[in-house]
Amino acid sequence: MKTTLSGRKNWELKPESPLVPRLVRHAGVTPLQAQLLVNRDLTDTNAIQSFLSPRLSQMIDPMRMKGMDEAVKCIVLAMEERQKITVYGDYDADGLTATALLATFLSHLGLSVATYVPDRLKEGYGLNEAAVRHIRENGTGLIITVDCGISNDAEVNLAKRLGVDVVITDHHLVPPGFRPQCPVINPHQPGCSFPFKSLSGVGLAFFLAVGLRTALRKKGWFKSGNEPDLREYLDLVALGTMADRVPLLGQNRVLVSGGVARMAHSTWPGIRALMDVAGVGITEVSSDDLAFRVGPRLNAPGRMGDSHMGLQILMAEKQVEAHVLANKIDATNVRRRALEQEILEEATAMIDDRAEDRRTLLLASENWHTGVLGIVASRLVDRYHKPVMMAAIRDGVAVGSGRSIAGFDLYRAMKKMSHCFLRFGGHSHAAGFSLQANRLEELRNGLETEAERHLQPKDLIPTTRVDLELPFRDVTLDAIHQINALAPFGEGNPEPVFMARSVKVFESRVVGERHLKLRLGQGGQVLDAIAFGLGNHHPLKGISTDFLFTPEVNRWKGSESVQLKIIDLAH
Repeated sequence: MKTTLSGRKNWELKPESPLVPRLVRHAGVTPLQAQLLVNRDLTDTNAIQSFLSPRLSQMIDPMRMKGMDEAVKCIVLAMEERQKITVYGDYDADGLTATALLATFLSHLGLSVATYVPDRLKEGYGLNEAAVRHIRENGTGLIITVDCGISNDAEVNLAKRLGVDVVITDHHLVPPGFRPQCPVINPHQPGCSFPFKSLSGVGLAFFLAVGLRTALRKKGWFKSGNEPDLREYLDLVALGTMADRVPLLGQNRVLVSGGVARMAHSTWPGIRALMDVAGVGITEVSSDDLAFRVGPRLNAPGRMGDSHMGLQILMAEKQVEAHVLANKIDATNVRRRALEQEILEEATAMIDDRAEDRRTLLLASENWHTGVLGIVASRLVDRYHKPVMMAAIRDGVAVGSGRSIAGFDLYRAMKKMSHCFLRFGGHSHAAGFSLQANRLEELRNGLETEAERHLQPKDLIPTTRVDLELPFRDVTLDAIHQINALAPFGEGNPEPVFMARSVKVFESRVVGERHLKLRLGQGGQVLDAIAFGLGNHHPLKGISTDFLFTPEVNRWKGSESVQLKIIDLAH
């Protein structure tokens, strides 16, 4: 693997694979596609065909998931006894879409269904005692959690003592010493033979709906012909899955591909309204649009302390109502971004020169808003390329979020220091936590000790993996269509990145304060380019350097042309 140093970043150029000719012959792909597939560890012909042509028929039987049979029986019994069911979700986009999906599905079956999404700032994540008691007082006989619950043994036992059954669906990692107190659907739990472990919360909710519909079909529940078409829920699944940044492989790829395809015919007024305020064309929606334009807006109300607005818009039945909510959500997102920038600047000012000597960053303040700390931590990880934990201190308790880098399992490190926390949970790259503020220094030192064990200095240099050197003469509309056959792109299946050497900059200007608009030439070919967030490199006119890029189709007044999205440059 060839490595080129670009400033404080490494470029790793994948070697050309000897497997390419075989894949071209037997998998029916082009040489460009073959190299991209090899770079993603796809070399089996059958696996490649499934990857390139994801279909719902590739869905794994939900009943293979541990706890699914028990959960379905519990829900069917509640249905037969006409019990009221409460779907208890989370306040992020994954949890909100999962809540809307399951509540709507059960309502369509003629059941009495309520929803509960905790207030992020007042109640925090997961089940809580007050909520369980409130739900019971409202006559609920069964609580179904989505995207939460795996760490709530005490609250589950309370519900059972109050006479309320519980079914947990949660995709987060199972805590140490976990023993199920009720039916649990989580592919990470010990003994689960379900082969795909990376479903989102809404993905799990969809699998539960499929399993439940199958069981009801066998019982003759749909003899009158009112069987729900679960394909109508796939756009919800795609939105929540993309927003949660789970790997876009296997079952997630099947679900997201199906969901993106349904967006043009979405029956959800809230999704249509959110895409409208986000400036996303409903007939040309991409996975990137869901992850970076629609998802953040759906997340914004919960981050700012109004979890219910996000659920309201997803469950809106009228387009007029949905558009009113979408405009409110868009305004909330503007406030969220301003608050995020303010905290980012404060956090950056707190990081002194000594941060260069540390492998981790733990920052805390009494002035911060907990709802945006995860986003700010992610931006600090991008800037400093080291694990970051951030906390807001209230009444002697620090509540926060952490984000990590490749090579450092944040959840495992937190387990090593579990004695420090009041609560914590998450996975290798992202986690939430709370602890007494007087233990922050202990946590800071422990985190650093763990990083010294697992991170080498080279791990702290960000690396961009480059798929292929692609000269401008080969950057064509046809090549872009070949590349897009590998979409949807996201975690686990990153958008391909290419290198072009000795590129001449003919024009360079700053747009939107932080971005660069470029006109580039190589070997007689001239292409337009946009470099987001790289305005600090201006001026570039007249230089010749190497670029990393992703080619895109630029559509203007009915015509199509090639445009480059610049990822980095060796200047």
